[in-house]
Amino acid sequence: MANEHAIGFMDSGVGGLTVVKQALKQLPRETVYFIGDQARLPYGPRPAEQVRTFSFQMADFLIAKQIKMLVIACNTATAAALPALRQQLSIPVIGVIAPGSRAALKASHRNRIGVIATEGTIRSNAYRDAILTKDPTATVVSQACPKFVPLVESNEYQSTVAKRVVAETLKQLTKQDVDTLVLGCTHYPLLRPLIQNVMGPGVTLIDSGAETVNDVSAVLDYLDIANDRSTKRYPDEYYTTGAADQFEAIARNWLGQPDFHAQHIDLGSEAND
Repeated sequence: MANEHAIGFMDSGVGGLTVVKQALKQLPRETVYFIGDQARLPYGPRPAEQVRTFSFQMADFLIAKQIKMLVIACNTATAAALPALRQQLSIPVIGVIAPGSRAALKASHRNRIGVIATEGTIRSNAYRDAILTKDPTATVVSQACPKFVPLVESNEYQSTVAKRVVAETLKQLTKQDVDTLVLGCTHYPLLRPLIQNVMGPGVTLIDSGAETVNDVSAVLDYLDIANDRSTKRYPDEYYTTGAADQFEAIARNWLGQPDFHAQHIDLGSEAND
């Protein structure tokens, strides 16, 4: 039956696991197929057209595995490729920006919302547009944080270096009087304790990826494609275009799965061309 098929998740690297973690928690019956394009990250500095190309390569890989829904667990790829993927694919495609924007407006008391993300996501104005479309009276303060993804991907997100980089990067943002801050990159929740510490207890952090799983759940129910068996029929599968052991080290810790296993695959050109 189609409803036993997997949900596909794709990201530039390990960040999408923050979305998967929520999916495993909220939707324990659903099978997860995940691909992280670590060989070509970070996506943030790349032109949108290139990110679109990479996104379609990842989507094609997952579609070949007969997924029933695609989750773009990457803000940069959502900004660059969501409309095109929705147009091309016959299955539901869900991005992380709309759910994050909705949650930020709901949480904010004074409508002063900060957004931190990659250069690509900030450049696209995707969050600013999504928030202001829903509430034109909101003030949106955006900041690119290009050093955050490399910290997470190198498994240094709990280090002293990470603490210093986060403090330096967010220094100006702490003066902007925001009451809500969108973590507009799925890698950033791994830095959440450091970010919260710098921003202070009065700022509510919004994890766009976690919010996205609420949308996934709603769409599964609306389309009646949720797995109605008591257990998963297929095991979860994780793929990376980078080094599997590096991916596994972060995933085991973050997902709390000591037996976590990932497979290396090649997708298009490995070069940063």
